[in-house]
Amino acid sequence: MRFVIRRLLLFVVALFGISVVVFAALRILPGDVASIMAGINAPASRVAQLREQLGLNRPLVAQYFDWMGALVTGDFGTSILTGRSVTALIGARASITFPLIIVGLLIAMLIGLPLGCAAVLARSPRVRMAFHVLAIIGGSVPALWGGLLLILLFGKGVGLVGILPSQGFPLDGWGEPVGAMLSLILPAFTVGIIVGASLMRYTRAALGDLANSGYIDMARSCGMTRTQAVLRVGLRLAMPQLVSVIGLTFASMVTGVMVIENLFALPGIGNGLVTDVGNRDLIAVQSELFLLAAFFLTIGLIVDVLHRLLDPRLKNASGVSEVSA
Repeated sequence: MRFVIRRLLLFVVALFGISVVVFAALRILPGDVASIMAGINAPASRVAQLREQLGLNRPLVAQYFDWMGALVTGDFGTSILTGRSVTALIGARASITFPLIIVGLLIAMLIGLPLGCAAVLARSPRVRMAFHVLAIIGGSVPALWGGLLLILLFGKGVGLVGILPSQGFPLDGWGEPVGAMLSLILPAFTVGIIVGASLMRYTRAALGDLANSGYIDMARSCGMTRTQAVLRVGLRLAMPQLVSVIGLTFASMVTGVMVIENLFALPGIGNGLVTDVGNRDLIAVQSELFLLAAFFLTIGLIVDVLHRLLDPRLKNASGVSEVSA
């Protein structure tokens, strides 16, 4: 409980620091939202009027506390350029990005975990080398190139086997569930194959260190085969490391799929963030960056707690330290 409380306090402090950095960084960037909205040939009076309407002529400290006060109440503001609620914009984009990364992560786990285990269990040096080369090739493929290759193979209208849509998302969104799922298949496989190769390397490294350890020898002395010992004992011991890797990979995929969303013309979080930055939509950008940072910190907090629950050595160490103190 003390561990969780400490982590929650650090979480709050980190959120406050991130909010200050995001707010200050966006104010340092060149350009003026009021000038962009007014147009190139707009008179200075019109620009000044817009700045007053948007509250940009107020002191920065007042603007910051207005923004934070709205965040506390769940109001992420209104887009300066479109007039839409930032909450609605983020919700619409998240309904595309999160299903994409969840399906992509599931594909990555289905690829990376079994192949990583197979690489450890393989006895032939040639087979182990083949798995090693496969992991290197899969991890070194750029997302853009991998996505283009899948489009050329399976994209409807352009691919050799044109059976899947390669551009866009249904106008009704998840109101057309079949069309929405079909639109995410190629992007999800692009993400899953690349992330799966990295996950395969992590699994191979984590299990490889344990495969020749005393834990496996003890399990084999109890009658288990090497395969059973590695999968039952070794995989359980490696689970804290794998949970950490999978959790942090999931968090990084939110912005990591930005290239994929642009390639497949998906209006997700990454694509929308690039558009808002280009349009100097400060309210939308600062709220989006803050929520992304909060998401990263939340995943990190969950991973820390799970790591502590799965690894009894950490609990034992904390118990010993408290007794000695």
